[in-house]
Amino acid sequence: MDQRSPIPWSRHLLFWALAITGCAADLSSKHYMFSQPDLREHGVPRWIWEGHAGFQLSLNEGALFGMGQGKVWVFAVCATAAAVAIPVWLFVFGAARDRGLTIALGCILGGVVGNLYDRLGLPGLEWSEWDPSRSGTVHAVRDWILVARRYPPQGQFDVWPNFNIADALLVCGAIALFLISWRRPASAATPESFVAG
Repeated sequence: MDQRSPIPWSRHLLFWALAITGCAADLSSKHYMFSQPDLREHGVPRWIWEGHAGFQLSLNEGALFGMGQGKVWVFAVCATAAAVAIPVWLFVFGAARDRGLTIALGCILGGVVGNLYDRLGLPGLEWSEWDPSRSGTVHAVRDWILVARRYPPQGQFDVWPNFNIADALLVCGAIALFLISWRRPASAATPESFVAG
């Protein structure tokens, strides 16, 4: 445990504001999109920019961008562990003295909790609404952002896996962590070296 000067309250406020706002944006956007009748019609896309960006509903039983399909409970356990470990590392072990880490991990926690909510089946979706061959509660992440590009000469689609705001928060947070570790010398990456930013 870190015995040095206490972490300022502004770090707590920054971290929890990012995590709560990010999670709320993710859950409210998923609720709205999954309540749209035209989008619920068997994965029909609603294009905002024809052939490039739009909305399309999908249920992801894997991890980020569809990796590791079928391992819902493994990811749920890992997400729960991360949701506990992140605040402990920041505020018990002192990592929150670094503003960059606080921001990156606030975004990551918002994404982790947003997708964990879905994996636990809390939205109350039933498989029978989406796949007649299945029954029971859906324990899968709700994705709705569609990105694609059409390339010549055949006009084929190169479609990125559907994602959501939680996924975007996770990716942005991970990129920020990489940049933070890259700009800081290895000797300065220990908890003792964190300075108020």
